[in-house]
Amino acid sequence: MIRLYLVLAAALAGGAAATAQTVTTRLDAVPEAPEIDKTTQTEDVQFRNGTDDRMTVPVRLSGAGPYQFLVDTGADRTAVSRDIVSKLKLVSGGGAQLHSISGVSSISTARIDAVQLTRTPEAVDAAVLEKANMGADGIVGVDLLRSQRVQFDFEKQTMSIVPSAMPDFGYEPGTIVVRAKRKNGRLVVTDAIANGERLTVVLDTGSQVSVGNQALRRRLLGGDSLIDVDKSVVLESVTGQKVVGDYMMVREMTIGGIGLTNLAVVFSDVHTFKQLGLDKKPALLLGMNAIRAFKRVSIDFANKKFRVVLPERSEVDVRLASRDGS
Repeated sequence: MIRLYLVLAAALAGGAAATAQTVTTRLDAVPEAPEIDKTTQTEDVQFRNGTDDRMTVPVRLSGAGPYQFLVDTGADRTAVSRDIVSKLKLVSGGGAQLHSISGVSSISTARIDAVQLTRTPEAVDAAVLEKANMGADGIVGVDLLRSQRVQFDFEKQTMSIVPSAMPDFGYEPGTIVVRAKRKNGRLVVTDAIANGERLTVVLDTGSQVSVGNQALRRRLLGGDSLIDVDKSVVLESVTGQKVVGDYMMVREMTIGGIGLTNLAVVFSDVHTFKQLGLDKKPALLLGMNAIRAFKRVSIDFANKKFRVVLPERSEVDVRLASRDGS
């Protein structure tokens, strides 16, 4: 989870969009999905926007609450605030090592017997962190989502939790499916190109803005791919530590056949890249400023798929290349 310590006035740049690179699009031949029995298989929960554009959802802890938790597909461990641990008198789960953007920290954990995001509660050893550093009562990490599929509907402002074995949302015009891999619990897309070169993209709903490493920045400097807006920002980790980065605009990038133009990116060699073994090659943490550009998003951890429905219009220019290359 990444917070911007200095709030940016506009995370998404306006102005004329550059022309997206034409690539071959991979569309799944998906028939209309059967209706899901929503009384037993899924639960839609309203999410609300935080002041920094991330999402929080109501979560019950052993029957108490609900508390507002961030949904962070870039966090391998669920976390809970120290205040709630004290209030609910949660049992200590011992210590653990926590990887954040700023490095590795020794943290304490608390045993939660029933974390109820949907109708089926799960037990976890949650990291104990400060609410002020998380910006919420807690964090929903991939340890709670690894066998599920998370579906975001940004028009209806809802999130659905569905077992991965159930059909995904039905096909509609503008639907594209990107194959992914799992690395340290996170979903990673390797079918991505910037400035004609390959890069690795990590899906990160816990980050307000997309973050690129210096290897990607150096690769993009080779052409007319970057717009330097001459602004430095401070990224704040869940442990309260801060990392400085340079705020720039990437004119063009394609991810699984989706062309993104005018994408705001903060460039910094945060620890996450080293943790994932991505510090030496071009890589990007795809944050909420990019993910919210879509109409609907499905992140399937078990089946390793990232499915999106393209919007009719978006603040980030999103383009889908045609199959015939026209």
